[in-house]
Amino acid sequence: MLKYYKNNEFILEEIPEPVNNCWVNAVAPSSEEQMKLVELGIPMDYITYSLDIDERSRIEEEDNGLTLIVIRIPYYISEKEDIPYITIPLGIIITDKYIVTLCSKATEIMDYFASGKAAKLSTTKRYRFTLRILMRAAVEFLDAVRAINKTVDVLEDNLYESMRNTELLSLLKYQKSYVYFSQALKQNELALFRLSKLPSFQRYEEDKDLLEDVIIENTQAMDMTNISSSILSSLMDAFASVISNNLNVVMKMLASVTIIMTIPNIITGFLGMNVNFPEYVAHHPHMPLVVLITLASLSIITILIFMKRKWF
Repeated sequence: MLKYYKNNEFILEEIPEPVNNCWVNAVAPSSEEQMKLVELGIPMDYITYSLDIDERSRIEEEDNGLTLIVIRIPYYISEKEDIPYITIPLGIIITDKYIVTLCSKATEIMDYFASGKAAKLSTTKRYRFTLRILMRAAVEFLDAVRAINKTVDVLEDNLYESMRNTELLSLLKYQKSYVYFSQALKQNELALFRLSKLPSFQRYEEDKDLLEDVIIENTQAMDMTNISSSILSSLMDAFASVISNNLNVVMKMLASVTIIMTIPNIITGFLGMNVNFPEYVAHHPHMPLVVLITLASLSIITILIFMKRKWF
């Protein structure tokens, strides 16, 4: 899908055809749409790089002023997936006439700009527009980490009483997402460092300041991801022990109950054998009551011993 946008006094408007100083937004473009991009002067290699799901963050600049920026951005799939959050490449291509964004999937980052939510957005200032996209990508990482942290807090509450591995496996899914985020942010950091060396992004003071803000925001996202990942890893180890301990408590309780119930069985089993008891014992009218009192007493004594030793 190809869409074209151009700002009119800082109001972004969708236009039917590409014009000079417009933004071309390509989302999972078909073969025909890719050829349209080639007609606009975009090399096919740049298109392939941007749509490759495994592409690493990179910066390429040619002598004719054509610049390719590929960064990794967060992408939410579903809570039911093995990995709820992954990262995908976003390609930004700057030419002397257009700024082109390519992505294999529709993302909230591009929707944010296309919907006109970004204030004072100018497609004419292509390098500044690029920096604003990079800033939004860093913010999306922070938002995704916060969303994961909230979900982990809910799972944490359920784990205290759990004896199953379901919640622990749910935590593992988000641990994988943190790993993807951490690697993507490291790649983005290297790309931003190289971007800061390009003269085209150092031309205006405002662009310099914005680039510094992007680097700081990306660093903050990386630190927050690493901290959250470390905390989650420690939680998983702790809760694995908690689940094992909860199971041990239940098994100890069942073993204690089994022992207490075994005492009456042993005595009644012995009394039920073909044993010649004395006449006054065998035919005493209160013998059943005596047996019951004896069984109850032994069971209570056993319970008290277990409680004193904190086994019950």
